[in-house]
Amino acid sequence: MPRAPPNAATRPWDRRRPPVTDPERRSSVTVRIAGEEHTIRANAEPEYTRSCASYVDDRISEIRSQGALVETHKAAILAALSISDELLRAREELERVRKEVGSLATKLARRIEAELAAADSE
Repeated sequence: MPRAPPNAATRPWDRRRPPVTDPERRSSVTVRIAGEEHTIRANAEPEYTRSCASYVDDRISEIRSQGALVETHKAAILAALSISDELLRAREELERVRKEVGSLATKLARRIEAELAAADSE
């Protein structure tokens, strides 16, 4: 039986800002992915959307260049899996670093408190 994913409270990386709902902030951007043009309406800056599309296009091209003839939609799925793997590994690393920084901050605070207490008792 598959495990249910943790909720957002246990995944700090999922605490995203709400999407911009102001229609004036939305922009339409035409991008090229896997040789096809797509017009995307996004809340992000157009250059950011182009950058995301370029990243996806590069991953699809990378997969298609590995020798085997892969249909575009299959290459897109493999690219999505690869990008998802990269994202999940980055999230795990971020969580590990956050815990390590939290632990170091706690140790540092205790040491500072101990030094201050020692200085007060002199």
